Amino acid sequence: MSQTATATATYTTTDIEKVVRRVTTDLVMIADSSAAITADKAREYGHDIELLAKNGYLKKVDVTLLSAGVEQRAVCYEVNTASGNLESSRPGGVLWPKVASPFLRLVLSYTSAYDDTARAKMAGKLKIGWSPTSADTSHSGLSASGGRDYASNSYGMQRKDWAA
Repeated sequence: MSQTATATATYTTTDIEKVVRRVTTDLVMIADSSAAITADKAREYGHDIELLAKNGYLKKVDVTLLSAGVEQRAVCYEVNTASGNLESSRPGGVLWPKVASPFLRLVLSYTSAYDDTARAKMAGKLKIGWSPTSADTSHSGLSASGGRDYASNSYGMQRKDWAA
């Protein structure tokens, strides 16, 4: 005789808010330490990340600090909707250097649900004018330097870090 049990992982918009709040805190720390953008701009990015995540459209967020076009630091947050096995960390550990000619690039990757209808639904709600890009986010010129997990119930984001 054998038995099978199924467990379902669930999360709410409150769980998404908790996780994205940690990501936004990281972005504000990056903004403050690198001086590449303002803290207010970092919060606008956080707003859009949260809105896209709550609607099931967000797959990953890649953040890269460039100096005169050369990558200096990077962090990638990948959405995990079965994060029951993740242990949530506190935000932080992302004090980035001030560099010459700083530019902070954020690249969002979307789920397949973010189609033309979804884009129309989001029109006017996002604070950033996102546009398509072919930017390389492999960070092949940087070395992996750790990471953290941010989770609430079964919603999480896994953070991976790179440094020069």
